[in-house]
Amino acid sequence: MKRCTVIFNPKSGKGISEKNLKKIKKILYDNNYEPTIIKSEYQGHIKQIIEKLEYTDLVISIGGDGTFNEIVSGNLKRHNELLISHLPVGTANDIGSMYGYKKTILTNLKMLLKGKIKNIDICSINGNVFTYSAGFGKFTDISYNTPRKLKKRLGYSAYLINALKELTVSKTKLYNLKIMIDNKVYNEKCSLILISNSNRIGGIKDFYKTVKLDDGEFEILICNLIDKRKILNSLVLLMTKDATSVPGFKVYKAKYMKIWFEDERKKTFTIDGEKYQDNRKDYEIKVLKKSKILIPKKNINKLFGSD
Repeated sequence: MKRCTVIFNPKSGKGISEKNLKKIKKILYDNNYEPTIIKSEYQGHIKQIIEKLEYTDLVISIGGDGTFNEIVSGNLKRHNELLISHLPVGTANDIGSMYGYKKTILTNLKMLLKGKIKNIDICSINGNVFTYSAGFGKFTDISYNTPRKLKKRLGYSAYLINALKELTVSKTKLYNLKIMIDNKVYNEKCSLILISNSNRIGGIKDFYKTVKLDDGEFEILICNLIDKRKILNSLVLLMTKDATSVPGFKVYKAKYMKIWFEDERKKTFTIDGEKYQDNRKDYEIKVLKKSKILIPKKNINKLFGSD
């Protein structure tokens, strides 16, 4: 039998029941895997587990987008990287939705085990891994500022409530930036900047319609909107249009990027839905490498280039 290590975050989303954990074990046994299940106990624990984990044929993370970030970050610290995968049980689940998962974890596990191994670009900001997005400015701190109790009770709607509150109550600030994208330098004023390797961000499907997760590049969105009506209008347009078609947005693709902030600021970046503690004035973003990941077959043709 092959070996499979399942690492789950009990605090993600509405959690996972003991009953489902037993069913997960049975499905893995039925698919020729001997499972070991580990519960994370604190933020950063999963990264430590992966770094020290003995060889296993497959690692499955169960949690939100931040949980998967820890899996990837820990895996990159190893001399012998492991084959990794992810089952979403968080609140927004942008990564899981992008891969084509459904709402039931057991159905998703069966889809995963019939999936395909792909090489995916892993990006970093000042050496810290992000698996799908890094953002600064308006709305980017919603994911970690929304109370956990509200997220457990309302799910994704809790984010929408908090976003509406931020739009109506908080003043939108413009930040002065110098940005180098590959070899070109720009001076920008922005209220929001998003760097991503994903076609789903903040719960918005098809944020970009032509993203490839293995093309060696990431997408950059710079927004200079501060008027509340224009911001709301841009969010409405994102429901039906690609971000490249929304007024007030500039979109670029790059392999390398640097950002210099000219203003003092209290906010910092958000990485995969979690607060990034580094609040320096300059940031370097790049594609680090490719890592092997097992994902369902459903959206592979849409998300990856030809092998």
